[in-house]
Amino acid sequence: MIDNLKTTKFNDEVLFAIDTIVKIDKKAIIGLKQMAKLNKRRRVRLCAHKDIEDSIHEMLIVHEKDCYVRPHMHVNKTESFHIIEGTVDVIIFDEDGQIKDIIPMGDYGTNRKFFYRLPHSCYHTLLIQSDVLVFHEVTNGPFKQSETVWASWSPEASDETAVSQYMGMMRSAVERKGGYEND
Repeated sequence: MIDNLKTTKFNDEVLFAIDTIVKIDKKAIIGLKQMAKLNKRRRVRLCAHKDIEDSIHEMLIVHEKDCYVRPHMHVNKTESFHIIEGTVDVIIFDEDGQIKDIIPMGDYGTNRKFFYRLPHSCYHTLLIQSDVLVFHEVTNGPFKQSETVWASWSPEASDETAVSQYMGMMRSAVERKGGYEND
């Protein structure tokens, strides 16, 4: 339980809110950030939907800076992000792993975009710039693992050396392409 928010634990990274009306305040975000800090992969998500079969999945997600989000796409799903806290570069790739677009994002108080919606399946990842990133994500359900396609040209999360090299390469590519806009 996060303060007055009742949850059930799906696994170490995923909680489901129990209340019929899900209400989030600053204390809940602080609690989620603490949970992410203690989590092995430094991330956690709170699902406002009731289970993986729901037709709409709405989540508050916390990632610390060094989280690796392997480039992936969701087959026949849309996805939207709304940044609550922190800064991130969302990187969009073509089928061969070449960068098509970089979306510098931050909360409403920054000079960055604070919302995006991907209307179709495309490879994407997050390159987190701040110490912590808190965002609201919405996608259509139900969740089926088979509908997430991992980019074959990207390293698996378990290969820490390859991930470190890949993340360094991505940071350099974003810098060359003009990312890291002023906040």
